[in-house]
Amino acid sequence: MIVSISNEHLAVEFSTKGAELKSIVGVDSAINYMWRGDTQFWGKFSPVLFPIVGALKENTYEYQGQRYTLSRHGFARDLEFEHELVAATEINFKLKHTEETLKIYPFEFELILRYRLRGASLQCTYQVVNLGSQTMLFSIGGHPAFAAPLNQQGVYTDYYLQFNNDDKLTFHHIDDNLIADQTTTIELKDKTLPLKHELFYGDALVFKNLKSNHIRLLNTKNYNGLNFHFEGFPYFGIWAAIDADFVCLEPWCGIADAVSHNQQLEEKEGMEKLVAKETWERSWEVCCF
Repeated sequence: MIVSISNEHLAVEFSTKGAELKSIVGVDSAINYMWRGDTQFWGKFSPVLFPIVGALKENTYEYQGQRYTLSRHGFARDLEFEHELVAATEINFKLKHTEETLKIYPFEFELILRYRLRGASLQCTYQVVNLGSQTMLFSIGGHPAFAAPLNQQGVYTDYYLQFNNDDKLTFHHIDDNLIADQTTTIELKDKTLPLKHELFYGDALVFKNLKSNHIRLLNTKNYNGLNFHFEGFPYFGIWAAIDADFVCLEPWCGIADAVSHNQQLEEKEGMEKLVAKETWERSWEVCCF
């Protein structure tokens, strides 16, 4: 089911499956800032990564002596969320544990996604509520794919990313969906990373020590683009499918297993720990122009 919110600047659509953001369209410009989901390359738009980010080693983990299987990025992106239209400019999506989720993830939870329009900005807030009696271990992250070029005008190499606090980028390599020890450093000119398809031929660029909390997607042909702001996410990914005309800006609280991980959930890097009956919250925001 497709649902929407709008104001005088933006019209935004979502799917109730996965609470997935599907389009952000400028009311006056008619520019769609989101990737169009061409299945030839990648059929998603902005999946929600929960209760893990990335892949588990052998797609399995152990917790309190029991072994579980959980697919890459978790199950939230594949499930139907309840939704509530709070106002013309705000919508909430909710997902709770079920008998089926407890078989693969033994925690009682409520996951809330709140999307809110403020002027030409869309804010996405994640709330995780621990409904159980034990400390909950989880990861969560965003995966929004932004079009480059916008409205299919121009070419990919017209576009670049500008970081507010980084002069160089050191990213971890990915080995069979897992985080390798090997890193590569890219020196930036004017805090700018030019986009080219070859950047992502080895999979995503995964950052553990990104200094920036603000990334701009800009181009050399016109003034259209976006500002992406995020706070409190210790990991970040930048990715595109091979030769696809988009770039994903991915704030993460969590990360894929390391190649050498022992598969113990309590020892997994990047897991958030939420005590019983407490609520956890993080937000990111995109401003379109």
